[in-house]
Amino acid sequence: MIRFDSIISRIVILHVIAVAITSVLMSVALSWLLSMATNNIHNEAMEEQAVSLAAHLVLEPDGRLSLVLPPNLQGFYSQPYGRYSYAVIDDTGKTLFSSLANNAPIFAADPRAGTVQFLEARKGEAAISGASVRRNVGGKTVWVQAAEDLANNDVLIDDIVEDFYRHVGWITLPILLVLLVIDIAIFRRALLPLRQASEIAQHITPARTDIRLPVREIPTEVRPLVSAINKALDRLDEGFRLQREFTADAAHELRTPLSILRTRVETLDNPGIAKALHQDIESMSRVVGQLLDIAELEAFAIDPSEVADLQAASAEVAGFIAPLALEQGREIALLGATAPVLVKGNAEMIKRAIRNLAENAIRHAPKDTVVEFVVEDNGTVAVRDRGPGISDEERELIFRRFWRRDRNSQGSSGLGLSIVQRIAELHGASIEVERRVMGGAQFSLHFIPAEP
Repeated sequence: MIRFDSIISRIVILHVIAVAITSVLMSVALSWLLSMATNNIHNEAMEEQAVSLAAHLVLEPDGRLSLVLPPNLQGFYSQPYGRYSYAVIDDTGKTLFSSLANNAPIFAADPRAGTVQFLEARKGEAAISGASVRRNVGGKTVWVQAAEDLANNDVLIDDIVEDFYRHVGWITLPILLVLLVIDIAIFRRALLPLRQASEIAQHITPARTDIRLPVREIPTEVRPLVSAINKALDRLDEGFRLQREFTADAAHELRTPLSILRTRVETLDNPGIAKALHQDIESMSRVVGQLLDIAELEAFAIDPSEVADLQAASAEVAGFIAPLALEQGREIALLGATAPVLVKGNAEMIKRAIRNLAENAIRHAPKDTVVEFVVEDNGTVAVRDRGPGISDEERELIFRRFWRRDRNSQGSSGLGLSIVQRIAELHGASIEVERRVMGGAQFSLHFIPAEP
């Protein structure tokens, strides 16, 4: 069974079927109406002929009836012509006058029950149809029969019927096609609110659970479904909110124990153990700080009018991160633009994103190599390293929270790049990950340039 997934395709197919059925029924109905009209015209013509014949009946002085037809009517009812015939019957059923050669009545079964009767009879293979009209002439009641051989039906009527179907057929088809095109346009217009709602729904992400589908413009038939979807989104939004609150609360609650633990570790007598524990505490503190960053970013909104200097932000991060890099045997280099590069966004959030990229690069770069910050005038900042690089398979995985290439490695929580991605989303920026020809990776943030 063929399935049509599109609502418009279903409506169009059903409409085509309905139009086809309607066309057939209309043709049958028109044929029936035309046949009735033809019969009515024929019956009226036969009645008029019978009345005209009765007008030529004359009562003679001796009491007999005579029928004197003018020459034009004589030829009209002549046997060679054979199309029309007449007969006059008295009240005893005797045929007084007849155009038939055997002086027989046209309708032998004439009931002679009313003023006008429409009758049919068979004459061999031909069908005879006509009228019988009662008239009183000189005190005598007679029935005048006039009939037509249907085998020689009116050629004009036949032409009308033939032309009618031929022209109606050619006219009906374009009309139905135009109607179908109009209906498709109407259906598309009626479904426009649904398409607009689907476009809005495409923007719903875990980071944008506040978006709701419009209900007022939606057709009444689909409105309950859209309302149910909005209610489901309300429940999801509440779930995400509780999750964010839990993350933020848990991170805040962990800060105090970590601070106490750091203080107590510093009082240990064994410097080696104290140093190892101190490193562990710093690693835990970093995870807690990143969790707080994530919780803050989920509720953060960028002011559209806010402008930041990308070059200054990169220079500040480079200066801040340089001691850490030198301590681990790496160097920092700031390249590219030296003049201010204005972009749309929040300076603090942009610095946070660059710092996470820099920390990630320092962590993966080999010793005695340089981590480069490259700022371009078009609003792009790139962080380069000489590490192992990023494979094509890993490019989508690296932005997942808590994803790490090596689960056993120390000093990485797998949250830094997800924070960078979230900051980019808030700024309408894009992230590009490339593998460098000389080895290593390059992470580029493309921000929206601001008017100077």
